[in-house]
Amino acid sequence: MTKLSFLDLVPVTDTGSIAQSLANAADLARHAEALGYERYWVAEHHGMAGIASAATSVVLAHIGQATSTIRIGAGGIMLPNHAPMVIAEQFGTLEALFPGRVDLGLGRAPGSDGIVARALRRNLASDERQFPQDVVELQAFLAGDEQLGIRAVPGEGTHVPLWILGSSLFGAQLAAMLGLPYAFASHFAPDALDEALDIYRRNFKPSAQLSEPYAAAAFNVFAADTREEAELLASSQQQAFVALRTGNPGKMKPPLAGYKDSLPPNARAILDHVLQCSAVGTADDVAAGLKAFVERTGVDEVIVASSMYDPEARKHSLTLTMEAGKSL
Repeated sequence: MTKLSFLDLVPVTDTGSIAQSLANAADLARHAEALGYERYWVAEHHGMAGIASAATSVVLAHIGQATSTIRIGAGGIMLPNHAPMVIAEQFGTLEALFPGRVDLGLGRAPGSDGIVARALRRNLASDERQFPQDVVELQAFLAGDEQLGIRAVPGEGTHVPLWILGSSLFGAQLAAMLGLPYAFASHFAPDALDEALDIYRRNFKPSAQLSEPYAAAAFNVFAADTREEAELLASSQQQAFVALRTGNPGKMKPPLAGYKDSLPPNARAILDHVLQCSAVGTADDVAAGLKAFVERTGVDEVIVASSMYDPEARKHSLTLTMEAGKSL
């Protein structure tokens, strides 16, 4: 069976609170663990009213405390926002709390806009062009490399497994060069998916962490007992994407029947393109979508993305998705 994992942005609804969203994330993680999902990742985003995962390592501590066996991790940490030593300390602490369960996925995007990036970093001397060097420095801190002349405590000697995340060819090239697992953000940026996976596999160089390529890709799933219900549930995420693309992001809105059909043709086309790596429908529909996606990509793992307004509907969607995944 192809492994299934879950990516959470910890959505905040228009009638909810951040505290409730964090409680929902812990509940969902316990549910995913019971169902047999491989890992539960949380993504770093900043300055967005509808996302509660900005303090990613803190949220992961909360998730880790609520679970016992599922792997937890960042999908990902936007490394240009941070000094590598700080991330080594944070994830070294998580590894001490939850030994053998922690992943560290790394991206080079800011996780927001330039104004927020400047507020996070105080200046922009650290930027995405330094990302490869920052990844190597982070590896050295986690290994306890004495040549650094400084120790990351906690962190040193933990060898927390690193992943490279990406939505372009850059991350694929870097992951291959460093011999690290690679995860592609096809749930919102599908264009370079096939080429990136090909580049990663062709150029992969074995490392101390990984002897052969290991690739994952994200896939949106909105599953329900009927197609009509699944399409309704998906409309909250559709509204969020349109709001983001039109410069008006906010809290997650309730499902809206007929939302997609109400959009002008150009907006529908954008939505169809952005969300082309998706399955919306019953367990059988999701099984067919997952099967086609895995056959197309050959990935070792599918990272399910599924933001919904109703937490119970989201849990049921995860249940149906796992049922569908067992057919792979």
